[in-house]
Amino acid sequence: MNTTPFSRREFLKTSSSGFGYLAFAALAQQQVLRAAQQTAAGPLAPKAPHFTARAKHVIFLCMQGAPSHVDTFDYKPKLAADSGKNAPSAAGRYGTAKLMGSPWKFTRNGKSGLYISELFPNLGKHADEMCILNSMATDLPAHPQAFSQLHTGTTQFVRPSLGSWALYGLGTLNENLPGFITVNPPANATRTYGSAFLPAIYQGTKIGGGGFPGGGQGRRFGGMAPQSTVANIKNDRYSTEEQRTQLDLVQALNRSRMQLDGGVSPEVEGVIESYELAFRMQAEVPKVMDLSKETAATKALYGIDDQETDTFGKQCLMARKFVEAGVRFIEITNGNWDQHTNLKASLERNTAAIDKPIAGLLTDLKQRGLLKDTLVIWGGEFGRTPHSQGEDGRDHNNKGFSMWMAGGGVKGGMNYGMTDDYGYEAVLNKMHVHDWHATVLALLGLDHERLTYRYAGRDFRLTDVYGTVAREIMV
Repeated sequence: MNTTPFSRREFLKTSSSGFGYLAFAALAQQQVLRAAQQTAAGPLAPKAPHFTARAKHVIFLCMQGAPSHVDTFDYKPKLAADSGKNAPSAAGRYGTAKLMGSPWKFTRNGKSGLYISELFPNLGKHADEMCILNSMATDLPAHPQAFSQLHTGTTQFVRPSLGSWALYGLGTLNENLPGFITVNPPANATRTYGSAFLPAIYQGTKIGGGGFPGGGQGRRFGGMAPQSTVANIKNDRYSTEEQRTQLDLVQALNRSRMQLDGGVSPEVEGVIESYELAFRMQAEVPKVMDLSKETAATKALYGIDDQETDTFGKQCLMARKFVEAGVRFIEITNGNWDQHTNLKASLERNTAAIDKPIAGLLTDLKQRGLLKDTLVIWGGEFGRTPHSQGEDGRDHNNKGFSMWMAGGGVKGGMNYGMTDDYGYEAVLNKMHVHDWHATVLALLGLDHERLTYRYAGRDFRLTDVYGTVAREIMV
């Protein structure tokens, strides 16, 4: 970074509003301070975990809308046998609903023989690397509340997201990139990647976004455009040197504000660090997101240039590149899994769009030696009912559903937990979202009870006063 002193003439030439000599003097002083502080550890500097970490990175493949567990990863032969019979009392308000067996076959996969739906022919080849959590549970069967709890641990309050907590606890491994990146998050869901009361530097950096109007499956169904990038990553008005001059002025004023406030202001400090990171990102982010230099074989592995899998394939390949570059936490959101109707056609379309890209991601991470240090997670905010809603749909089910994890210190080729014979409710090794959060943090080497932040007179944590680590799934 250039720290060569500049003249008052040069400053006035690059400043469009002529802030005057006082601002120039503050700016000159800021340059000296910045040069002295370049080697100082910032809030994003790598931090030692509480104990030996199994994973260094997380890729969370978030399926917004709640995938049906009984059609994907939770094999229920009794549900198939009793399909068409009256649903038991667990059906709640749909007391007259009929049980509906899955329209798809489940087959054993890998040496472990895990049952996985035929909807995932490519992912099934990675069964021996997957730990399928069949006993997930969350508090409420409503999308906004459950989606919030999945990301922040609470259904109603604004709290830091899982990615923000991970970044706060561990820092990042590349000072020129965000430590937490969220790809195509839903519209109006900033709390899912926000830092809340944590310093602003720990919030997620958004790429694309606004939801998936047609399900996000490939170019013909909408979703993130292939050219989507970080907003305002390029400045067409000023050169890098001119931007640095302007930023030095802004930072000088920010630090002056901090001194007036007593020298300590987490909010202003967060802004200062965010501005510096944004400046550095301008050179680094476009290079990492450039897929043009990837081989044809790699692109084919992810299903890129295939209309059905192109969009999600590009997102998964970017996630691998971000991991290689040192990003701590990457989330990719894929939407439109809320199948109250048209289950068969919609779910087939959903899974066809992600099956090959996810399998490609696992293959690519493994052959590059990255899977052992990268925790890959798949799942949504809750599951679906084993009884039908209408002729071809399933309702919400928060009492039992499935997620899976691979790599990052997780035992492969295993099922953890169980729902009842029909898939209504977790009955063995129930894993509430709080337990899942505690387990993810533990795989990163973080003790969820010690990872706290003082705010409003109390120590807050992701898991509040709950959370049990599922050590049985760890290698």
